[in-house]
Amino acid sequence: MQMKQKPKRNGFKWMSSVVPLTLVLAILLAGCSNDGNSNTGNAGNTGANSAAATTDAGSNSEQDNSTDAGGAQEIKSGESLVIPVGDITETAAFYPIKVDGTTMEVLAVKAPDGTIRTAFNTCEVCYDSGRGYYKQEGNVLICQNCGNRFKTSQVEVQSSGCNPWPIFTKDKTVTDESITISYDFLSASTKAFENWKRSY
Repeated sequence: MQMKQKPKRNGFKWMSSVVPLTLVLAILLAGCSNDGNSNTGNAGNTGANSAAATTDAGSNSEQDNSTDAGGAQEIKSGESLVIPVGDITETAAFYPIKVDGTTMEVLAVKAPDGTIRTAFNTCEVCYDSGRGYYKQEGNVLICQNCGNRFKTSQVEVQSSGCNPWPIFTKDKTVTDESITISYDFLSASTKAFENWKRSY
């Protein structure tokens, strides 16, 4: 009985098909590994960028002449906050400052009658809540704690209620060019900002 012989494999052909396949797999795996490292690196960078963005956001709420790391202008003894009158419009301008280590904010706005009104950007009633500050919608300022709404014409007029904490004429120096608020007055008002924009 004659035994059938198995056909001989061509070793060269078999190797020639396996070697390229092995190389392709090695390249793909290396690529995946690099992509993973790259993504991890990007994730780290994204975190760093987010932190930077948070710092920048802080600079808008604590903004924004010499400024601290958070962007607030530091007012020291003998200095003053000076607001250029030419910068004030019907849209409230917010001036973040730091006084004796406390972050504060002054707002200035032009009322419909053309007069310039100033106040601290905190509510006389809600100031201790952490959310007792104002945002503008149209010609109205809205307390972020209680939701009370105040026309810009009411700023620096109403006092001792749930309204923007007024900075009256006696508390500032006003000229055609600027409004100046002294360190002494600002320092005496820091208590109203002890919990400002803090969440619980």
